[in-house]
Amino acid sequence: MSGEQRFDAVVVGAGQAGPFLGATFVARGMKVALIEERDLGGTCVNRGCTPTKTLRKSARVAYMARRAREFGVETGPVQVNFKAAMERMQRRVDEARSGLQAWLGQLEGLTIIKARGRLAGREGEQFVVMAGEHRLVAPKVVLNTGTRPFVPPVPGLAELPFLDNEQLLALRELPSRLVIIGGGYISLEMAQIFRRLGSEVVILETGPRLTAREDEDIAAAVTGMLAAEGIEVNTGVRIERVGKADDEAGVRVQLANGRTVDGSHLLVATGRVPNTDGLGLDTVGLEVSARGYLATNDRLETSVPGIWALGDVNQRGAFTHTSYHDQDIVAENLAGGQRSAAMRVGIYAMFTDPPLAHVGLYEADARKLVAEGRRISQAVHAMKDVSRAKEESETVGKIKLLLDEDSGHFLGATMLGIQSDEIIQAIGLVMASGGTWKMVRDALPVHPTVTEFLPTIIDRRKPLTASPG
Repeated sequence: MSGEQRFDAVVVGAGQAGPFLGATFVARGMKVALIEERDLGGTCVNRGCTPTKTLRKSARVAYMARRAREFGVETGPVQVNFKAAMERMQRRVDEARSGLQAWLGQLEGLTIIKARGRLAGREGEQFVVMAGEHRLVAPKVVLNTGTRPFVPPVPGLAELPFLDNEQLLALRELPSRLVIIGGGYISLEMAQIFRRLGSEVVILETGPRLTAREDEDIAAAVTGMLAAEGIEVNTGVRIERVGKADDEAGVRVQLANGRTVDGSHLLVATGRVPNTDGLGLDTVGLEVSARGYLATNDRLETSVPGIWALGDVNQRGAFTHTSYHDQDIVAENLAGGQRSAAMRVGIYAMFTDPPLAHVGLYEADARKLVAEGRRISQAVHAMKDVSRAKEESETVGKIKLLLDEDSGHFLGATMLGIQSDEIIQAIGLVMASGGTWKMVRDALPVHPTVTEFLPTIIDRRKPLTASPG
């Protein structure tokens, strides 16, 4: 393809929204261009969910093998073939990406362009998009460009060969001592995985606790869980500079208290920034927030009619599932629907083992509503008191429910423990469908499961006060 081509829609970015929306468009008879600078599938398939969850399984197998004697199983010394585990991970990535490529490649009406895409103004009522040297013109443009790792302004970091999440997954030799700056979800997932694969791991978090947005008791439980596996957790630290260790082969982190932390490798996992720079937004009058995100209305339309922002760049949830859900909303609305992003309840999981999962309000949010006069109850139950968890010797964590006493609705739930990533969806579905906690309490459960304890937990709820204690 060369020169100028006209399309019914141009999709910039092939993460978890762009390809599927493009497929819906061509199924409706539209001519669509899908532009992707790197790999089809975006971060999730290539550098995020697919590789990390595949590697997580290898790490869990190693962890369970070391615990085998607890379950009456005798094994010899457990050794991890790190290269083999990473190659298994890469095969899964390659399969996922090639499958997506094969599916998209056979869609009639869809043109895939491997290039960097950017807006380049208007041509009448239509938009001009440059894809490398190709000039595309279309009345609809969808931006699904995702995010990239944020690099903090730490002295010495620019001169040091540190790792981000993508470079960490490219390793084929196990780090002997992995130092991680950051205490968020990526940091903690990678910390646990690499610890179980055989690395020593140190976490350095500048904030007062890990998983900053979670309830304090949940953050403390996560910290204890990681510490129990031999991960060194440091919170409230101030990093003065980073550089090479004395042997020149490793890294050294200098803390403000005078302490130094050495490691063979340094992972920087301090958040992400949106890929909106270089998109030519100013050529069509689009502005970004102070942090670089694109604002949208609840239909995911930007301030410029005919341009939508989907996925991480609209700051409505930096998750694969929110990105995919975004394209569902746009696809239905362009067919005459009235779906709104404001109607969905935020839900997610952190895939440590066991996982942390959350939906709806946090405890601090609920306490503010209580201060305004709302009647809200909270129910808390330790996983160590759940039969299924005890039977499987997976007793880490707790379940927390927030319940509205007047409407009968669930307001939120947080779960740290066995199968929490699956169980949270039961609460999420009840919330999305307008169900009540009474319906859940009175429903017939399956035994023995973790979910069967929800009625018991609900009946043990207590009124929430405006302040803790």
